[in-house]
Amino acid sequence: QINFVACQLFALLAAFWFRIYLSPSHASSAVRHAFATVFGVYFAVFCFGWYSIHLFVLVMMNYGIMNMASIPNIHRYSFVVAMGYLTLCHISRIYIFHYGILTTDFSGPLMIITQKITTLACQLHDGIGRQAEELTAEQNRLAVKSRPSLLEYLSYLLNFMSIIAGPCSNYKDYIAFIEGRHVHMKLLEVNWKQKGYDRLPDPSPTGAVMYKLCITLVSLILFLTLTKNFPMAYIIDNEFLDRTPFLSRLGYLYVVTQAAKPKYYFAWTLADAVNNAAGYGFSGVDERGTFRWDLLSNLNIWNIETATSFKMYIENWNIQTAAWLKRVCYDRAPWYPTALTFILSALWHGIYPGYYFTFLTGILITLAARAIRNNCRHYFLSSVPLKIAYDVVTWVVTQLAVCYTVAPFVMLAVEPTIKFYKSVYFHMHILSILVLLLLPIRPQTPSVRRAQNQAMLNSIKSK
Repeated sequence: QINFVACQLFALLAAFWFRIYLSPSHASSAVRHAFATVFGVYFAVFCFGWYSIHLFVLVMMNYGIMNMASIPNIHRYSFVVAMGYLTLCHISRIYIFHYGILTTDFSGPLMIITQKITTLACQLHDGIGRQAEELTAEQNRLAVKSRPSLLEYLSYLLNFMSIIAGPCSNYKDYIAFIEGRHVHMKLLEVNWKQKGYDRLPDPSPTGAVMYKLCITLVSLILFLTLTKNFPMAYIIDNEFLDRTPFLSRLGYLYVVTQAAKPKYYFAWTLADAVNNAAGYGFSGVDERGTFRWDLLSNLNIWNIETATSFKMYIENWNIQTAAWLKRVCYDRAPWYPTALTFILSALWHGIYPGYYFTFLTGILITLAARAIRNNCRHYFLSSVPLKIAYDVVTWVVTQLAVCYTVAPFVMLAVEPTIKFYKSVYFHMHILSILVLLLLPIRPQTPSVRRAQNQAMLNSIKSK
């Protein structure tokens, strides 16, 4: 953890230096690629020691595939090799290294690299191996028309901004950033003359970086004060279960789940700040004319904490992983896209049994929440007091449902998971099944169906 924080803080300083002294106007694309790669390799070795060899082996194996495989199969071979290697590493961490014996956990960077490898392979397949009319608008926009050079490939996968904690980004966005076209492309989407500008503005990421660093500081303080003092394991402690009534156990479950979040808020927001400090992550201008630096953001904390639906909660958690799952699996699956996407998410996260309890429970609760919303919500929209009451109740239920769902994800193993669910009488499972049995399935318009399919896809996110 100390190595992780040290690397990310040094990466933040390097990112500011990179943006100022190696900007596209001061350095060539090759120099920017080389600097980003060399520092990324150094950070990996410093943080993970000899375990970092796994990152480099996977990267070079897939570079060989990318150059030797036929375009119609390049995405399949890359996917099988990357996911296969990642799965073997997940297995080794459990059955060879016995869960926690490793002093450094290299699986996180390996998971991000797997996302990038498969993203690039699919987008290369779209750009060279498919006709434009076969692609969606997003696939057309992100399609890669030529194989990258070795330097471009290494820079995309191993750059110092994202090698430690991600997030995954699209290859074309990254290349546009390195070549200095990233911000310009987004600004051209706005009619600046109409807004009174004589030329394109020059948005600075400094404000966004400072704001995100404040969030990381608060998250770090909460992690140091709350996370260690409210361990998830306490909710299955025999003494706690014997002397605590059911409703109090649910309240404490909410507390320990909240205490588990700051480490994710810290890691993901700091990673976002590092990319922004380098000048990467500009996403355009909002309706108020504010420059947005959330292209690579992995979460929206306000929407998470105020979510009044399971859908809203999971849509704002681990955003970039959901985008990856959609692009490499859901949009390409020939059949059962939702089921296959759930399976891929589970395999990508690892082979801990707790993950699968979470995903299966998440499916059930997602379907039940959808049924309740479709059948009941419109009755509460006729007046402000009814809507407020509905929002309060759904906020409470949503937060408890999420806590119930993610507890196995933190516990990891089968025995504590079953003990936990027994202690709360499997109440969410039972209620969800009753809802699905009793509430009718209302007809859906195509637009509603597409939106709800997206909600189901997002429900597989965790971590």
